[in-house]
Amino acid sequence: MIDPSRQRINPLHLAAAFGTGGLLTLMVHFNGELARYGNALFSSWTAHGTGTLAALALLAALSLRRHVADDGAKTPAPLWAYLGGISGAVTVMLTAVTVNSPLALSGTLALGLAGQVVFGLAADRWGLFGLPRRRPDLRDIGALALIVCGSLIIIVFAMEPA
Repeated sequence: MIDPSRQRINPLHLAAAFGTGGLLTLMVHFNGELARYGNALFSSWTAHGTGTLAALALLAALSLRRHVADDGAKTPAPLWAYLGGISGAVTVMLTAVTVNSPLALSGTLALGLAGQVVFGLAADRWGLFGLPRRRPDLRDIGALALIVCGSLIIIVFAMEPA
């Protein structure tokens, strides 16, 4: 794994990360609509089924390219790396339920972001899942506090009658 503290930030990576946030918002909205007309399990199956079809199409397109000779054997991924589908399925089902609750889309995403940051800080702190250990500093705690406060503002003001 590459030590992130020794790399410069690439603007393309920033744009890609920002873009995935927009795509995540669309995914949560679309899955919430599916859950509204069906249920959370149907939403998850549909999302993962279409995702599988899209991945297979991309794999087929990429396999048409010429393969470059590999200069070394790759080691297999650790077993826990294959569990991403489980967390993805649970995420789809939980967001499909909460987006159709009084939290709505913005509250669901705000609390989801807070949960991601809390888990990310814990994973960095204890080096979970092969990540390099990094002790959270005051900036990390301040950023988390602002995210939690912003989440509460979104949720509290969204629940008040206009």
